Amino acid sequence: MKPAVFSLEQPVSVAQLMQSGEGRIVAGGQSLGPMLNFRVAQPSHVISIAQIREFSLVEETEDAVIIGACVTHAAIADGRVPDIGKGILPAIAQGIAYRAVRNRGTIGGSLCHADPAADWLCTMTALGAAVLTLRPDGGRTIPLTTFVLGPFRNALQPGEIVQAVRVPKASPEARWGYYKACRKPGEFAHAMAAVFLDPARDIHRAVIGAVGGAPIVLEGSDVRIESAERALLQSGLDEIGRIMQLAALRRAMEQAA
Repeated sequence: MKPAVFSLEQPVSVAQLMQSGEGRIVAGGQSLGPMLNFRVAQPSHVISIAQIREFSLVEETEDAVIIGACVTHAAIADGRVPDIGKGILPAIAQGIAYRAVRNRGTIGGSLCHADPAADWLCTMTALGAAVLTLRPDGGRTIPLTTFVLGPFRNALQPGEIVQAVRVPKASPEARWGYYKACRKPGEFAHAMAAVFLDPARDIHRAVIGAVGGAPIVLEGSDVRIESAERALLQSGLDEIGRIMQLAALRRAMEQAA
């Protein structure tokens, strides 16, 4: 199929973007493109932010890496973005879909799309990341734990867009694990889990993704299988789904041990 008719606007600066009217924002197009072709989404106006330089900038501070919303998965996988430590970001990016998708897909677009089975959504939540937004009154910082409201739903308000993602750096003592179950490489996961343990920063967090809604977050003393079992019972997953998720969590815990 082909998309329904829509107009396309391509601002080249934040100033031009702020003057744009209402429309569906697109960055790399790897999520919205198929939705347009299958007419799952039929916006009358699409605004591409791919040409706005500020959205592709990367900044490293003493305690975090701030990644522009239009930075691609490939840029992170190839090491063109500073890592937060332990090789975490390149390892996650390298496992996203296929190279062709990684070349165009963006970290901001992935998080905004809020697909329950997306790699960045699960792992960035575990890492304690937050999105930095842009809106006429200056924007705000939204932790990933509250950014996703449900499947394909985020907390952005009308006229607000994600301009960057702030990812805290890991301490030298940090440990992490990530595991996802797919029928074949490149497919969306049927089960996934991320574990991030950083005792120096008093962080003990596990996140279960691909549960049909917002990720399940376990923190502190709840980072254990028993707590995950209780949370999954309330998630609506069937027994097979719960078994797969617990298996993914066990694998991620083993990696982080």
